[in-house]
Amino acid sequence: MGTINLGPFAISLWLILLTIAMFSSLAVGRLTARSWKVDIEPILWTLLIAAVIGARIVFVARYFDGYKAAPWSIMDIRDGGFSKSAGMMLLIALGAWFAWRRKEARKPLVLAVGTGIVVWYLGMTALIGRDTGQVKLPQVELVHLDGGTFQLQSLAGKPMVVNLWASWCPPCRHEMPVLRDGQAQYRDIVFVFVNQGEAADVVQQYLKAAQLSLDNVLLDSKLQVGRQTASMALPTTLFFNEQGILVERRVGELSAATLAQRIESLRKPGRP
Repeated sequence: MGTINLGPFAISLWLILLTIAMFSSLAVGRLTARSWKVDIEPILWTLLIAAVIGARIVFVARYFDGYKAAPWSIMDIRDGGFSKSAGMMLLIALGAWFAWRRKEARKPLVLAVGTGIVVWYLGMTALIGRDTGQVKLPQVELVHLDGGTFQLQSLAGKPMVVNLWASWCPPCRHEMPVLRDGQAQYRDIVFVFVNQGEAADVVQQYLKAAQLSLDNVLLDSKLQVGRQTASMALPTTLFFNEQGILVERRVGELSAATLAQRIESLRKPGRP
C-alpha cells in the first residue's frame, strides 16, 4: 500500500481508506437512525474496535514467533500487523449478532455496516491494483558502499526485498536489526539496502556504530529508487517477485512478524 505525502509526513492509504469506510458507515447510521428512531452509533463503534482488536490478536497468534524475542512489542501496532480477513469476518459475525438481538436496529445496522464494507472492498481493490503489476524494479545505476557503480537490475532473478532508508530516520534504525536477521534467515530472498541521499562515510560510520553487517548496501544520492517507485517516505520496504514486479509495499517500520508475513506472501506461486 502506498502513501500520501504531506511535506515531511506520510499518511498510509490503508489508514485513510479505513477512516473513510468508518465515517461512511457512521454517516449512514446517523441518517437511517432518524427514520427508524434508533441510535446505532454505539454498536458501530463496538464493531470497529472489536474488529481491530480481533485482527491484531489473530495476526499475533499466527506470527507469534516474531514476537517471542520482545513480547511487549505485541502492543506496538505501528508494525502494521493485522489480519484484515479475520477482522472483517469478526465484524460481520458480531454485526449479525447485534442485528439478531436488536430487531429495532436491524435495518439501519445492515445498511450502515454494508456501506462500510462496500467502501472498504472497493478501496482495497483499487489500492491493490494500484501497486500490483504496475511498478517494476527500477533500472538505475547506484553506488555500492564498497565503491564502484552498481546496477540494481543485476540482482534480479530471485524474489527481492528492497529497503529504502537513511541513518537520520529513527524507524529506519529501529528496524535494521530485523532486516539484518531477515537477510541471514531468508537465504532464498535477496535483501538490498538502498540508502537515500547520504554520503558513503556517513553510512559507514552509522553501520559501524550500530554494529550492523549487511550485504548489498547501495547509495542512492539522487533518490532515484524512491522517485521511480513513488516511495519518498522513509522507511519503505519494497517486495519484488522473480520477474522484478512489485507485489508488496510496506511504508513504516517492520517487525520480525510483519516481515515474515510479507516474505510468506512473496513466496506464494502465481503472484504477479
